[in-house]
Amino acid sequence: MKKYSIGIDLGGTKILAGIVEKETGKVLFEVKNKTKKEKGNKKITAKIIETIEQLLCDSNVNKEDISSIGIGLAGQVERREGILINAVNLDCKDLHIKKILEDKFLMPVNIGNDVEVATFGELKYGAGKGYKDIVCIFVGTGIGSSIVKDGKIHLGASQSAGEIGHIIVDLNGRACACGANGCLEAYASRSAIETRILGAVKKGRKSIITELTDGKSISSKHIKKSLEAHDEVVTQYVNEAIDYLSGGVASVINFYNPQLIILGGGLIQSIEEFYLQTIKKARAKSLPTPALSIEFKKAALGDYSGVIGAALLEERVF
Repeated sequence: MKKYSIGIDLGGTKILAGIVEKETGKVLFEVKNKTKKEKGNKKITAKIIETIEQLLCDSNVNKEDISSIGIGLAGQVERREGILINAVNLDCKDLHIKKILEDKFLMPVNIGNDVEVATFGELKYGAGKGYKDIVCIFVGTGIGSSIVKDGKIHLGASQSAGEIGHIIVDLNGRACACGANGCLEAYASRSAIETRILGAVKKGRKSIITELTDGKSISSKHIKKSLEAHDEVVTQYVNEAIDYLSGGVASVINFYNPQLIILGGGLIQSIEEFYLQTIKKARAKSLPTPALSIEFKKAALGDYSGVIGAALLEERVF
């Protein structure tokens, strides 16, 4: 039996790939590349292939010892045929990535939604180990989530369950990348915070973040440094995001009543206060009975949740 598998986590700003030892979940080798400027089917496909080739070249693992490639994609997917149906943050539609990669690398390829795949990693080797009913929420470029019911990923009738980022929090609210208005993602994601900060700066408000970024995109680390400097603009919009995110989390607690909510993603991992305040406010906004029983954990595998989960997709139990 082949000991290793390749896992790939493809998001709106980066692609992280690793060779994973399946028995332990350990990432032995990794490659990280940016995807912010790589938009559309052709460019994204080329970046995935380039990253896999780089990983195989840099590692000392023989290709013959690798059983499969698994990919977590930031968008809606058709798992059996391996199609990325739509990914607004990547500007991809109807991408038949499974066939392309199988023809290129001559090994089985499995795909899933990025947060669903990260949840699978956390369920097997991370914060979700030993739990049966979980919701995993990742806050980064966008906001995604996945549901675990009776120890298995719950996909829903059309296999698209868990889109917490697109629950409506304001009927006449801000435009979202999905085409709707008032989605949680447009209020509580890192992209939403970035938009609010840049809008305030454009109107003449001063913020240290302009010096930290030097014209580049605002990252979670930039936000963290600005908060540590008590920057008024950044603090205001981070607190606003926490208010909206905690409301979304409270809605999940009231509706699904899970044992555990796992929070992950760049904002959660980088900014401890963002994590703690979201938990505190979500409890306060929830109904008393589910609020008493709910547990919270931070994603234990950090940046590797998606890579490890993707590598294990050949063991798919959902």
